[in-house]
Amino acid sequence: MKSIFAILLIALGTAAQAQIAPSTSDIAGYDSLHHAAHVGDVETIRQLAAQGADLDVRDRSGRTPAHVAAFASNDEALRVLAEGGADMNALENGVYDVLTIAAVANDPELVALAIELGNRPDLITSVYDGTALIAAAHLGHHEVVRRLIAGGAPLNHVNNLGWTALMEAVVLGDGGPDHVATVRALVLAGADTLITDRGGVTPLQHAEARGYAEIAQIIRSGPDS
Repeated sequence: MKSIFAILLIALGTAAQAQIAPSTSDIAGYDSLHHAAHVGDVETIRQLAAQGADLDVRDRSGRTPAHVAAFASNDEALRVLAEGGADMNALENGVYDVLTIAAVANDPELVALAIELGNRPDLITSVYDGTALIAAAHLGHHEVVRRLIAGGAPLNHVNNLGWTALMEAVVLGDGGPDHVATVRALVLAGADTLITDRGGVTPLQHAEARGYAEIAQIIRSGPDS
């Protein structure tokens, strides 16, 4: 029988990607703002905003037009929505915001734009009470991690599993170049390498146990690595 920890790892292997983008049927049913956000029709968004349309109207999954624009990587549509007063920190039914959607999609430019438009990098997202930084670190999206750090994302937030961004990069990473770069970015930024998981194990101990030699060395060297 698999251990509880092993089952947890399997479940978390796709947790950061558990966001649900609009389906074909969702898109077919969109009109007005959601449709304009999906296709990037900024003129229609401007017109509807000028007419007093609710820019935070929800689809059946709780997605606002801003969420839809983020899923479609329509940067200019997102900008126009924000300029019209759309809530950049709204959470859809899966407890994701625009910033975490962009982070999981590995879209550094959209990440930077979302922060510029007022999306808080310290927002608590997902059913794991995480952050966009934790989601990006989990997936090894190191350029996104750098953008989030530059935007002020909390380095040492601990989610409801007891893990920081650094811990997720080690425990849920594959030890390859992307996760090495992610760990380096976090450590150089000053992430606390001594925060343990609930079992009292440090990121360094996890890296050593997995044979991630380069990651272990980065953690040992600290911010001067």
